[in-house]
Amino acid sequence: MERKEIQLLVISLGIVFFTLIVILLVIFFYFLKKKNKFLVEKMEADLYFQSELVKTRIEIKDQTLSEISKELHDNIGQIISVAIMQLNICISSKDVQINELKDLKTLLAKSLDELRILSRIINKDNLLQNNFLEAIQQDLERIKKLKKIKFNFKQIGVVPTINKEHELIIYRIFQEALHNSLKHSRSDLFDVHIETTDSLFKLKLKDFGIGYDLEKSNSGIGLNNMKLRAKLIGAELILNSDSTGTSVTIEYPLTQDHED
Repeated sequence: MERKEIQLLVISLGIVFFTLIVILLVIFFYFLKKKNKFLVEKMEADLYFQSELVKTRIEIKDQTLSEISKELHDNIGQIISVAIMQLNICISSKDVQINELKDLKTLLAKSLDELRILSRIINKDNLLQNNFLEAIQQDLERIKKLKKIKFNFKQIGVVPTINKEHELIIYRIFQEALHNSLKHSRSDLFDVHIETTDSLFKLKLKDFGIGYDLEKSNSGIGLNNMKLRAKLIGAELILNSDSTGTSVTIEYPLTQDHED
């Protein structure tokens, strides 16, 4: 009897041991599968982020070239045409007045200022490598000069070093929001408010135009694209619009930079 009991005990222990091994193997392969799925999803997310980053750079370059082309045609072209007309008058005139030459000098100086502004736009990529807030202020100054639009710029707190790729996307969101406001709002005044705390960077652009219905807005205005890019860098995009104007706010948590 004792021998049979020992055999049963050995068989039972063997079954238990085999069951434990099977369970451990199942758990191991389950977590291995989860890990592989996580790595694949992370790789896909990284690739998607990089593709959006490349697209963002291309969009900034395209918009830059578009702005240069428009300003060359609308502003500098007209100024130089008027200068040439005045120069022709001076050449054909036997009695050249000093005031006419002064006017000609003023026109040429103005065209030179316009070219300097465009030069800053062309070098925008280099500017972004140093300070994206400076790029934002350069955009506002350019718009103020070329489009006769006013803006109020206010900054509270010191902005710490932010991930360069995230800076680029924040700048592109701002650029797109500003472009949309210039195109649709009919506003001649803009408020740009930047506030930084220990944990949050907040950038708010507000116009005082006609506003629009957020529920009826579509991707053609670029809102969905802006929201998607904000989400990619862990930020939140907040939109408000009514008859008094539209505001676009980017809230970017600074803690993630330390985690990276």
